[in-house]
Amino acid sequence: MNALADRLDEATLTGRAIPRLTDTADLDVPAAYEVQRALIERRLARGERIVGVKMGFTSRAKMAQMGVDDVIWGLLTDAMLVESRLDTSGLIHPRIEPEIAFLLDRPVRGTADVASAVGGVAVGYEVLDSRYEGFSFTLPDVIADNASASGFGVGPWRRPRDAGDIGNLGLVMEIDGRQVAGGSSAAILGHPLRALTAAARLTRAAGIEMEAGWIVLAGAATAAVPLPAGAHVRVGAAGLGHVEVTTR
Repeated sequence: MNALADRLDEATLTGRAIPRLTDTADLDVPAAYEVQRALIERRLARGERIVGVKMGFTSRAKMAQMGVDDVIWGLLTDAMLVESRLDTSGLIHPRIEPEIAFLLDRPVRGTADVASAVGGVAVGYEVLDSRYEGFSFTLPDVIADNASASGFGVGPWRRPRDAGDIGNLGLVMEIDGRQVAGGSSAAILGHPLRALTAAARLTRAAGIEMEAGWIVLAGAATAAVPLPAGAHVRVGAAGLGHVEVTTR
């Protein structure tokens, strides 16, 4: 597992794509999560800290496409947080997608109380960057690659009572003033809170407790789109405002 994690880590650091791990390694889903944990340990050893969880395959269509019946997840570190500018020069296949983000104001010890642990809701985005050649991967490959996590940003936090019903919010993503994606938060497992519950279930099963201050990205409401350099991206959600990022 360490050797596979080393290959992915080097690809991330150098910005050079590698062949799929499954082309040469016998990798199932449990083993892929072991590789993911080893990959995150390398980030922690460099001084990064875990700040949250990202969910993937939260669209029923994507689940069907990948032949799975459950979501996948990865971990976010503080080095992945984007303020307002993002350098894409070191990325291999940069893509971006609109998200609903949750901020936890206390630890989550189970799925029963996960909704009450939410202190903030925001519109956000995730930058994806598969480390595999041709953006081609199997399910174990993408899990091992920390679910393609690369960067993320969030807009202003709203208290849950102020955010209102987030179950069917319209989300729009624009690049240089042109709409490139639009959808509803209902595309996220029918309701973004279901993704939050899934995050609590899966992290707990892995022996990880989601902590106060952590951010959970509920998953994309639309397909990811290529993220070019020299672009201005704006993601907005009804009732949640917007978040922007400029790339170079």
